[in-house]
Amino acid sequence: MARNKVQDELVEFIAGFTHDPLGFVLAAFEWGKGELSEFQGPDQWQREILAEIGERLRAGELSVQEAIQVAVASGHGIGKSALVSWIIIWAISTHEDTKGVVTANTENQLKTKTWAEVAKWFRLCITRSWFELTATALFSKDADHEKTWRIDMVPWSERNTEAFAGLHNKGKRILLVFDEASAIHDLIWEVSEGALTDSDTEIIWCCFGNPTQNIGRFRECFGKFKHRWITRQIDSRTVAMTNKVQLQKWVDDYGEDSDFVRVRVRGVFPSSSSNALIGPEDIEAAQARHYNEHQYNFAARILGVDVARQGDDSSMIFPRQGKVAFKPRQLRIPDTMLVANAVGQAMAKFKPDATFVDATGGYGVGVIDALRQTNHNPIEVYFSGKATDPRYFNKRSEMWFEMAKWIKDGGALPNDSELAEELAAATYTFQGDKFRLCDKDDIKDVIGRSPDKADALALTFAFPVAPSMKHIHPSFEQRGVATEYEPLDHA
Repeated sequence: MARNKVQDELVEFIAGFTHDPLGFVLAAFEWGKGELSEFQGPDQWQREILAEIGERLRAGELSVQEAIQVAVASGHGIGKSALVSWIIIWAISTHEDTKGVVTANTENQLKTKTWAEVAKWFRLCITRSWFELTATALFSKDADHEKTWRIDMVPWSERNTEAFAGLHNKGKRILLVFDEASAIHDLIWEVSEGALTDSDTEIIWCCFGNPTQNIGRFRECFGKFKHRWITRQIDSRTVAMTNKVQLQKWVDDYGEDSDFVRVRVRGVFPSSSSNALIGPEDIEAAQARHYNEHQYNFAARILGVDVARQGDDSSMIFPRQGKVAFKPRQLRIPDTMLVANAVGQAMAKFKPDATFVDATGGYGVGVIDALRQTNHNPIEVYFSGKATDPRYFNKRSEMWFEMAKWIKDGGALPNDSELAEELAAATYTFQGDKFRLCDKDDIKDVIGRSPDKADALALTFAFPVAPSMKHIHPSFEQRGVATEYEPLDHA
């Protein structure tokens, strides 16, 4: 009886921290004693994150309508895994029938670091008798809640997204944790985001990691999607528990502004390194630009057409006029005649002053021939051909460098995450004294697909084009935000 009374009191005590994760962490562990004898509680940055989650939860107590999303980029050794563990244990301990999923960049990281840290803190927690911890899950010991009150450790896979797509728990609490989030594939982010749509549900999505990559959804939490996320970038030197001597050695060896120190010490994403053609900041700025019609309608209209070479690639039709690149049209059709027909329709609608079609490998030649047979006048471009400017290794390098200049000098890009990723993944080297863009397959290795959109846009820079007056016609009545105009709609 006494034991039940003690448990009842513990339940009531812990329930008081339902919307107070910082209070829970301070109360649920014996700080200053035993294994924690050298610690008096969380570090300041950890306290701030826990407090922020609590404040958001309390602010939404009467109307839970959107997820609380936290993204933390950091240097090494700051206690990130400890914070992940506290959030997991708090979430499941303070809300009945909480459901959650925890994943990491690799299965080894997930098992040997993330989940191992969870096991350590679970063993030290005053609520440990309520739950069962296995190699893959933390769940209620109550048989009636074993399936509904649990957090699962799930290695992610592009071929197996069900655990993330099925994360629903209407009226209760959902927790999603990404550890070393920079290396988790964008597909998992997209599936997870689509699943977190339950109304009147506490949804908490926490992403942590070293900022190792300048592309991808983790990077975008601090860029184009920053307005949706609670973000922190933690310099390891500001955290009490880190090895300051080792951190200073890294700074001395590599330099304060080196990418090594930016990522591993400062918690800052890599700079646009010497071999990156276009930095993410330039791309984000271009996607945020707006032009009205009068600012570009005097310029030449150009279509760039990249023709698919393989079954998993797409043909792209990309319209551009002056400083504005419009939304491209994607064609997943293998028949060159059908592609040519779509390009012909786009030409009839957009009325370009020039249409540049990729003729590399012969696939585009069939499209070009079909267009000429229907009285169109496309201009063939060979990516591997000789550049007009002798500074460039080939035509593709020249077109991409011209595109990069345009982006940095005020070009406006459509809000397209795939295009942004393709542009940011491009690097270059020197072939003798010539600039050489990385191969298409190199970009495909990084992002998992061919850079068809970026190649199509690059084609609009194949050669200088003089504008004609034919594009000033009554049907062109777009006003306002230029990048929202879609000249190929229904083409």
